[in-house]
Amino acid sequence: EPEDESSGAGMGSGVIVSAEGYILTNHHVIEGAEGIEVTLNDGRSAMAKVIGTDPDTDLALLQIPLTNLPVIVLGQTLDMQVGDVVLAIGNPFGVGQTVSSGIVSGLARSGNSGGQGRGYFIQTDAPINPGNSGGALVDVSGRLIGINTSILSRSGGSNGIGFAIPADLVAEFVAQAVEGRRSFGRPWAGISGKPLDSDMAATLGFDRSGGIIISGLHSASPFSKAGLEVGDVILAVGGQSVNTPSEMVYRMSVAGLGTEVEVQFSRQGEDQMTMVDLIAAPEVPARDALTLPERSAFPALTLARINPAVLAELNLPLEVEGVAVMDAGPFGARAGLRKGDVVLTINGVALTHPDIAADLLSGKVRAIEMSVQRGAQRIQMRFRG
Repeated sequence: EPEDESSGAGMGSGVIVSAEGYILTNHHVIEGAEGIEVTLNDGRSAMAKVIGTDPDTDLALLQIPLTNLPVIVLGQTLDMQVGDVVLAIGNPFGVGQTVSSGIVSGLARSGNSGGQGRGYFIQTDAPINPGNSGGALVDVSGRLIGINTSILSRSGGSNGIGFAIPADLVAEFVAQAVEGRRSFGRPWAGISGKPLDSDMAATLGFDRSGGIIISGLHSASPFSKAGLEVGDVILAVGGQSVNTPSEMVYRMSVAGLGTEVEVQFSRQGEDQMTMVDLIAAPEVPARDALTLPERSAFPALTLARINPAVLAELNLPLEVEGVAVMDAGPFGARAGLRKGDVVLTINGVALTHPDIAADLLSGKVRAIEMSVQRGAQRIQMRFRG
């Protein structure tokens, strides 16, 4: 059974997934906590240590030094269908363990999680209230099919739309955390693309909609190395159809790093199949991160050369060039720079390495003009020393 968890001054819920004392909860439940105390339904309590945590999946794995623990069985999200009965279990409002029932009202929902979570979720109408975060979403057989992570609500109470992280992704996260990874490693696609809806299909002359049409490929992309090209339409990953980029990344993440997965795609109306290696975003070339010194015009500004790992970490466009802001520092932040900005030029000089920026910003500089890309927006910044 899932158990209740107390975190700092806040409350959340958790799920015991192993007899070794491993407990799953949400990242946002434990974020910033100086100490984490876990209280079980049988009255026992213990301080927990963090084994692994990841803000993007909004998952955290804890461990407590207790024995004789009840352990939940992980189910498979692939078995779920809209309309299936589910139970949400947790400790809402700190009143003690509660169970609410509902149905699966949507699958493959993306971008709806609270906190920093993003990706692919199960949607349910089972009432989920504050304090349910990190609790279990189970099927009628008592198997874990998801970790409750957020609700869609203006008032803060349950309005019948809740989101859970699928058990398939949870299982991969747990496996990586137990192996010693402090954060969740997800495969890197190295492509940009859009869902192929009916309007786009008609415009491009395709005889069907569905899938993801590739609009860009990084030279190091494993999809490129597997033979895919711009204009191809990705239809399925690992035998499961994909219709959005987040759904594709989810299917890749469930398959896991270091494996290869079958990808079905269409090229000029002809369906084809290939195998794609699931790799982490390469740190090639080296990011050569550099923090500017006190004598610089922007002390403590940290810049990095852009490589696939930096692209993935900051969610940058594949084709961007320049140097990435990893930390704006106090002066950079006051000047308007943010983490994730890409500095293209300084005083008209194109930047290809942090060393170039460091030279241009060293010592006393009378006037500085920066060209900065923020998402799809170009910004011109001017400063006087």
